[in-house]
Amino acid sequence: MSQTRPHSLFSDFDIYLFKQGKHYRLWEKLGSHLGEVDGQKGAYFAVWAPDAGAISVVGSFNEWDGQAHPLWLRSDGSGIWEGFVPGVRQGDLYKYHITTRDGRILMKGDPFAFYWECPPQTASIVWDLNGYRWGDRDWLVQRSQKVQHHEPWSVYELHPGSWKRKADGSSLGWRELAEELVPYVRDMGFTHVEFMPVMEHPYEPSWGYQITGYFAPTSRFGTPQDFMYLIDHLHQAGIGVILDWVPSHFPADAHGLAEFDGTHLYEHADPRKGFHPDWKSYIFNYGRYEVRAFLISNALFWLDVYHADGLRVDAVASMLYLDYSRKEGEWVPNCYGGKENLEAISFLREFNEVVYREFPDAMTIAEESTAWPGVSRPTWTGGLGFGQKWMMGWMHDTLNYFKNDPLFRKFHHHQITFSLVYAFSENFMLPLSHDEVVYGKGSLMDRMPGTLEDKFAQMRLLYGYMFTHPGTKLLFMGDEIAQTSEWDFRGSVPWELLQDDYHKGIQATVRVLNQLYRTRKALHELQFDPDGFEWIDYGDADHGVLTYLRRARDPQAPPLVVACHFTPVVREHYRIGLPQGGRWKEIFNSDALHFGGSGMCHESPLVAERKEWHGRQYSLSVTLPPFSACIFEAEAMPPSEELSHSDKET
Repeated sequence: MSQTRPHSLFSDFDIYLFKQGKHYRLWEKLGSHLGEVDGQKGAYFAVWAPDAGAISVVGSFNEWDGQAHPLWLRSDGSGIWEGFVPGVRQGDLYKYHITTRDGRILMKGDPFAFYWECPPQTASIVWDLNGYRWGDRDWLVQRSQKVQHHEPWSVYELHPGSWKRKADGSSLGWRELAEELVPYVRDMGFTHVEFMPVMEHPYEPSWGYQITGYFAPTSRFGTPQDFMYLIDHLHQAGIGVILDWVPSHFPADAHGLAEFDGTHLYEHADPRKGFHPDWKSYIFNYGRYEVRAFLISNALFWLDVYHADGLRVDAVASMLYLDYSRKEGEWVPNCYGGKENLEAISFLREFNEVVYREFPDAMTIAEESTAWPGVSRPTWTGGLGFGQKWMMGWMHDTLNYFKNDPLFRKFHHHQITFSLVYAFSENFMLPLSHDEVVYGKGSLMDRMPGTLEDKFAQMRLLYGYMFTHPGTKLLFMGDEIAQTSEWDFRGSVPWELLQDDYHKGIQATVRVLNQLYRTRKALHELQFDPDGFEWIDYGDADHGVLTYLRRARDPQAPPLVVACHFTPVVREHYRIGLPQGGRWKEIFNSDALHFGGSGMCHESPLVAERKEWHGRQYSLSVTLPPFSACIFEAEAMPPSEELSHSDKET
């Protein structure tokens, strides 16, 4: 039995910060770290388990013998056990053999392990994260410019295991994914990819949202360095990387965080606060300093070690409300008698403050589905401090509107206009995410009524409306080719659909819209600012048409006029009021032949008539194809035709 007194990585100041919940680089201290002590090579181990009776390290290096390598409990009240084990090498398997105060034996994986066995195996793996030579310096230097609110953000969300599979049905590895994904995303014009959780998780049908290895990319697809390779190559291609992050709950698996030292260490002891009834998982105790430090350290870890550009925080609403998905009597009010989770609110604010202090060029994005005010507003104004928030209301209203029979859409016109009532109350991202194509909802194509041709036309219209609506964009994999089946994590995007011209047309539509969104300042510079949007006519429910303006920051930049037509008939001689005279060019028409439409486009530049319409001095008479989105761009306006502010008002 070896009982070498440990060489410690902790200073007194480290311990002080840890106890205060202010140590935000805990991955450098806790966990396993290869090194050398007194000429002996091995690994240093440290684990937080204040209520354990005894702890030892067991693994492939000592035949899983619980007596061979005990750890020492520090005498400073930190609850940290540590020790150095000679002879341990990279790739060795290990767990913590924990004897609880009441005599039970627990075999726990390392909460700070950098690498885990491939599930269903559950051991942690000793691993050194050094050695990878990054090639994304240029990206990191320029990243501060790309994170600005006036920059375009078009996000391609994907599940890494089911984006594309090999001939034998297995998933692509991290490096194989880099070779396939990078050129595809670059060709499609997306600015970012968002990976559904890559952190180690035991249950594949959870899609990664039930995490046991918070500091490790899943070994299903390769080593940690392989995942670095993927991010590196995305960056070198000019593509940002957003990671889904899940600080809201964790699974009850025996080798995970639940009852880690025999007590409710990471979670609340009271199930009314510590157990999630929907997901059958545990809720972090946000009031415990060490747990807050664990989570914030984890967020910084992915931004620092893996060069991630942003974190999309999952299930924020479930964190904010104590009564989330609970009936009366199943939750505990806060100290003021309210339903707000004050500890979680405080944690989220601290998380955002620390992230933006340490990585001002990063982005945090909240998946938050309620009307909680100020989610994407600074904490010093009372907000939660996120950079952006998913616009769940827009997504629900839009898809519900499209499900209506076009004959009756005029009675639901408010569904497609209501989002502009609150569009600038937050920094919104418009999401058509994985949640909309699972659990029996079918594909987006399934929402579209009518013939097959009508369905494709409405898909093109949906994307035209989405990309001209204020806010950043997110599209889930497969939607860009109009996948016809519900997403199944066990399968793949049905790339064979691209043999059909209609599906190729949807892909071409998304590609062109991405290009326009990135190149036309009117579509992104003021995407969070009401000055960037102006209704021309939102009340034409009888014809099923919306018309609006998009503007850039520079008042001399060409404005865009958008017309979205939601019915299956041709609207000839449809007149639209304009902000200025001169020549106008149709730069996008979802009915174009190369998108799979009928080709009812305006080929030549249009000249505005000096005919008052919609309260404006100039107007255009255009033809709107069935189920279409059209974008018209003004040419430079002669100074003599500049209008006063009153002329611009509707």
